[in-house]
Amino acid sequence: MSTEHSRRSFFDRFGTGLFGAGLASLLSRDLFGASIAESPHAERSRGPKVYDLEPKLPHFEPKAESVIHLFMNGGPSQMDLFDPKDALTRHHGKPYFDKIAGEVENPKDAGALMRSPFEFRRRGECGMWVSDVMPHLATKVDEIALVQSLQGVNVTHEPSLYKIQTGRQLPGFPSMGSWVVYGLGSESQDLPGYVVLDDPLGLPINGVENWQAGFLSPVYQGTRFRSSGAPVLNLRPEVEQPPEIVSRERDLIARLQRIHQKARPGFAQLDARISSYELAARMQLSASDALDISRESRKTRELYGLDDKVTESYGRRCLIARRLVERGVRFVQIFINAQIWDNHSDLDGGLRSACARTDKPIAGLLSDLRQRGLLDSTLVVWGGEFGRLPIAQLRNGKLQGAGRDHNKNAAVSWFAGAGIKSGVVHGRTDELGFSAVEGHVSVQDWHATILHLLGLDHEMLHFERDGLEEKLTHVFDTRVVDEILA
Repeated sequence: MSTEHSRRSFFDRFGTGLFGAGLASLLSRDLFGASIAESPHAERSRGPKVYDLEPKLPHFEPKAESVIHLFMNGGPSQMDLFDPKDALTRHHGKPYFDKIAGEVENPKDAGALMRSPFEFRRRGECGMWVSDVMPHLATKVDEIALVQSLQGVNVTHEPSLYKIQTGRQLPGFPSMGSWVVYGLGSESQDLPGYVVLDDPLGLPINGVENWQAGFLSPVYQGTRFRSSGAPVLNLRPEVEQPPEIVSRERDLIARLQRIHQKARPGFAQLDARISSYELAARMQLSASDALDISRESRKTRELYGLDDKVTESYGRRCLIARRLVERGVRFVQIFINAQIWDNHSDLDGGLRSACARTDKPIAGLLSDLRQRGLLDSTLVVWGGEFGRLPIAQLRNGKLQGAGRDHNKNAAVSWFAGAGIKSGVVHGRTDELGFSAVEGHVSVQDWHATILHLLGLDHEMLHFERDGLEEKLTHVFDTRVVDEILA
């Protein structure tokens, strides 16, 4: 193990047992108010920091203005989607568990090496390998940059989800979306800067903590929008009042807020709550408009798969994501319910189902962004929290209906859009797809690359807390993955 990897691992695991201290810190903030942050860009200045979503200057010229993060929670299988391995076919059924026993979360169910049940072909002019379960994305490979060498730090969902969302394995830290709107604000003042489109069928593991603001002001927390019905619950009053009454009521509330705020300078939670109330008032029209896809043409709706019950739900959220970035929302995150990519059993059926639900809508999103000129300013990112193992995870002790267990040593992620090289593959895994062997990309490298494309230096984007400069990339050795940048 290299010195770099040891140091990285040490800092990432250092706090995993300090839940009590973390809880005390969070409670102290609730009781006594958050510490005041310095500007993420400028030199330290006197007086309290103002927390809002007003647009802020980036550190340097950005390539992207907004991000759509297609989060495939559960852990998509790299060797069954983008990284075919002939060695798995040749050595199918041979024992391998003893060589990777320490990397297996469920050793009692571990089987032998297992070939992929799917066919692969080289696609596009770039010749990128794509499985037959992604026929629609296969037509878009000349627009994406595939990273085959993403590496995590844990084989369990909860800490891995915290890591990919916040850069740490513990709860209580700001999500990447929160860091982005803290650093850049939002181009839209009538919609949240960070919007989450979760699945109507259920929340992902770790629930709403996936889009928390942590120690940043609550104004930077992700806002959940429902993809059907009222976009935000309780956004409209139960009883409608005449416009002149509403206007006078808001004026009175604003005056009372200013009096209350003046007596409590620097209280971040109060500032954020007032800002949220004011945003909610503006959202009463803008949020409903953004989610009103009835205005879209039939052709556009079909492009996203809204005419098919299998793809309708995810397609609706992809279409809403386009409408949101079109209106200046900075960061949009789309989740899929539960863990449909967590194929511990029935790999064939489970992976086909997950792709059937998401493949056409995602390809439709890329096409729609391109034809509207939005792909030049929007960064689209796809991926999960880790990959899968090359050995079978047996079902009731049998290979029939087997799946794959979690793998932190290799995972895939792809980028498309603003500032991204088209039709390239970065990194390489070993002959079995178990571990990255070239072009290693850590989670913090992945974060730094996304920030870089938005014009943010991961070292300069910080929040001062208890004398420390907290960062999304923490204190890890971090680099921007320049190999995938145009």
